[in-house]
Amino acid sequence: MEGREFKNSIFEQFARAANAFASPKRVEIIDLLSQGERSVASISQSTNMAIANTSRHLQILRNAGMLSTRKDGLNVLYRIADDSVIEGYRALCVLAESRISEVRHLAEAFFGELDGADPVNVNELLKRSRAGEVVVVDVRPQLEFEAGHLPGAINIALDELSDRVTDFDPDTSVVAYCRGRYCVLAAQAVAIFRAAGLQAERLEGGPADWRVDGIPLAFGPSTHKPHHLHSRKKNPKAKGLIK
Repeated sequence: MEGREFKNSIFEQFARAANAFASPKRVEIIDLLSQGERSVASISQSTNMAIANTSRHLQILRNAGMLSTRKDGLNVLYRIADDSVIEGYRALCVLAESRISEVRHLAEAFFGELDGADPVNVNELLKRSRAGEVVVVDVRPQLEFEAGHLPGAINIALDELSDRVTDFDPDTSVVAYCRGRYCVLAAQAVAIFRAAGLQAERLEGGPADWRVDGIPLAFGPSTHKPHHLHSRKKNPKAKGLIK
């Protein structure tokens, strides 16, 4: 193989990897699957795409080596091939943030309107959590929580939060997180907490980021029941979160 032929071939493969990220929906799929494996139907619902379009994007990602699959009965579950895919996605985000001003403007406009504050750093949050100064709330769906979450976090999915917010002590400081830096669930949760009169902040990043950064995660359902949560109605049964 001649040098030019080699260079043409190798850069073609690099472009093939780049092409896997060349669709907003495929980028969103990578972001979603970084939380844990999912079926085609689940991905379709979360990304607001038809099943056929979802399958087409998944096939492109799989052919580029970004995804792997396994059978679960009649379902095919898709997952991220390995952490290098997440690292590539994060690198793409960093590049876009540094070179495309619209990314910053969009984030500032959206998050500024919802919670109006800079997010909390995860290392700072872990110190505050270990000291018992804050309650950490993971507002993702239960399956994503069980696939990996911060130790000590409790799980209340966003669509349940309005019914559960009165379980919190009004003097409690709450930090909410979801899928990552551009996930909207945590910002919406902060708005709900603040509307109920609680001190609330949004956490920077998400489980996929923390795993790659070497921050240990917990798995499975939560067994953590903070003692400083209770019902505002002083319900004697509500010592901790009411299940």
